[in-house]
Amino acid sequence: MSPPTVRRPLGARRRALVTGALGALGLITALATAIPADAAAGTLGAAAAQSGRYFGTAIASGKLGDSAYTTIANREFDMVTAENEMKIDATEPNRGQFNFTSGDRVYNWAVQNGKRVRGHTLAWHSQQPGWMQSLSGSSLRQAMIDHINGVMGHYKGKIYAWDVVNEAYADSGGGRRDSNLQRTGNDWIEVAFRTARAADPAAKLCYNDYNIDNWTWAKTQGVYNMVRDFKSRGVPIDCVGLQSHFNSNSPYNSNYRTTIQSFAALGVDVQITELDIQGGSATTYANVVNDCLAVPRCTGITVWGVRDSDSWLGANTTPLLFDSSGNKKAAYTAVLNALNGGSTTPPGGGDAGQIRNTASGRCVDVPNSSTTDGTAAQLWDCNGQSNQQWTQTSAGELKVYGNKCLDAGGTGNGARIQIYSCWGGDNQKWRVNSDGTIVGVQSGLCLDAVGGGTGNGTGLQLYSCWGGSNQKWTYNASTA
Repeated sequence: MSPPTVRRPLGARRRALVTGALGALGLITALATAIPADAAAGTLGAAAAQSGRYFGTAIASGKLGDSAYTTIANREFDMVTAENEMKIDATEPNRGQFNFTSGDRVYNWAVQNGKRVRGHTLAWHSQQPGWMQSLSGSSLRQAMIDHINGVMGHYKGKIYAWDVVNEAYADSGGGRRDSNLQRTGNDWIEVAFRTARAADPAAKLCYNDYNIDNWTWAKTQGVYNMVRDFKSRGVPIDCVGLQSHFNSNSPYNSNYRTTIQSFAALGVDVQITELDIQGGSATTYANVVNDCLAVPRCTGITVWGVRDSDSWLGANTTPLLFDSSGNKKAAYTAVLNALNGGSTTPPGGGDAGQIRNTASGRCVDVPNSSTTDGTAAQLWDCNGQSNQQWTQTSAGELKVYGNKCLDAGGTGNGARIQIYSCWGGDNQKWRVNSDGTIVGVQSGLCLDAVGGGTGNGTGLQLYSCWGGSNQKWTYNASTA
């Protein structure tokens, strides 16, 4: 389960565990010439990025003064999850009084070092502050909604994905956990996701849980059925987080890949969110990575801690990729080799697809197959040519020709949509939503056909999302 601030003894956690600038330029040029384009990457994040995935870790704000800790974390990982600093008790210690000091410290460290951030977690039965524990019924339901709006509002447009709801299913039987949140009504999870979508349309919204790794378990099936129901009814859910805390009571099983594939087939991404393996088996770590690489919509892996000494399980369980002294373990080598050697396609299978406008039936098109930076995109009759084939990366870019990105020329209403060489900016990142909208990560505005136009040559722009069919799209690549 999502590790608590104060670690309980393993025995008590059985339920949770099954329970000179020119010179420098010359050097860079020389290195670029000397290293083959297909050379194996030397760090986990770089190796994962080769297939469009991320490899992250949990970061504790109190350890950011430890140079050994930050050196490893900065070198190896490209995604960060705050270990406890964005949980309910940390962010809203008193009702209506938010405190983001620790959360911002983790967030700022991450972005200053070029990393993205996953948000963890918004609605959870555990680690609630005392004031929330004392509430029930409609008062608690409103407090949950207010908390989601408060936290997501603070980080709006900055977080890659949020674990909106955490650990809502019981450890056995496949039903919901009996919690104060559940007792507010069975629709509380749906309300949480709808609130989250309105609070930050640019963030991916995830359901996160432990012991949903084994496909045969009732708990796995319970969560699967919920996600299937949500997708069928248009409840906004974009991803499922498998915590994957593997141990003797909850071991890795060869059907893990089936689990990932089954969730992905529902039309959601799968993210391995809190991976650790007691005993640190190199073979099991490699299996987990290979299972993720085999499923196009498995978009990334996060290990829960940097060194064994940083683990919520305790250093003696040796569950991570670096020992307590910061040395790489056999498991690290196994993971790096798997990431470098994995014969895989990028998330979405690397498939390119057309982006078709609902109102017009026409496709997002680059006029005259131009490759010039700044060429404005338009609507045009769908023809399947390369200037209408868009591939979505795990970073949220929509690429055409393999190296040009769909790019917003501003952040306000009417900002034009163009192609531009991909450079990683948030104005080149998009969220393809289950409701058919495509939202700019930087702006939070929708991809819009200008003036509601439907004819060939209609321009595209950013505009406030309002639900019109000129803002609805069908993307037929497997990432959508």
